[in-house]
Amino acid sequence: MAVNRTPVLKRCRSLGIEPTVIGIDKKSNRKLTRASRKMSDYGLQLREKQKAKFIYGVLEKPFRNYYKKADRMKGMTGDNLMALLECRLDNVLFRLAFARTRMEARQIVDHKHVLVNGKVVNIPSYQVKAGDTIEIRENKKSSQRYKDILEATAGRAVPAWLEADPEKLTGTVKEIPARDLIDVPVNEMLIVELYSK
Repeated sequence: MAVNRTPVLKRCRSLGIEPTVIGIDKKSNRKLTRASRKMSDYGLQLREKQKAKFIYGVLEKPFRNYYKKADRMKGMTGDNLMALLECRLDNVLFRLAFARTRMEARQIVDHKHVLVNGKVVNIPSYQVKAGDTIEIRENKKSSQRYKDILEATAGRAVPAWLEADPEKLTGTVKEIPARDLIDVPVNEMLIVELYSK
């Protein structure tokens, strides 16, 4: 897998997003000094795409595939795209507060700590469906790692489309999220404009 080694806070600054969006509590004291030149329409569209890719940790080819799939689905392409990204298993684990960041959630899934409907799933991009039950494997629940994670994510609100039980480390997908339930600072219409050229 390709790894971007740019410091996370630097990427957050350049894309204009808060580090808390990706699960990092640190604040950057530096201010980004941009030239006062007006950004072109293409520049704005590209920046929104880069923002979405960075937040969800998706590379270009899979992201383009998500767009194609969203385009084939019924309804608004932008809303479908955001729902597809939000229903990735690593993102759902992050939303349930069973991981501090999406990168950590990805690692937890890779290491086969996660059961979906009782079966081990080690694919971070696995698409969860309404009614799916996600839980941490029984033999991993008592490890210090999850105690630390739950302590760190104690104040994080779980979205309305998910139901979490932090005591048992289990969660349920109540429904596929509509766009108004997804609190990600991305203008998906600009991404659709970029890809539909």
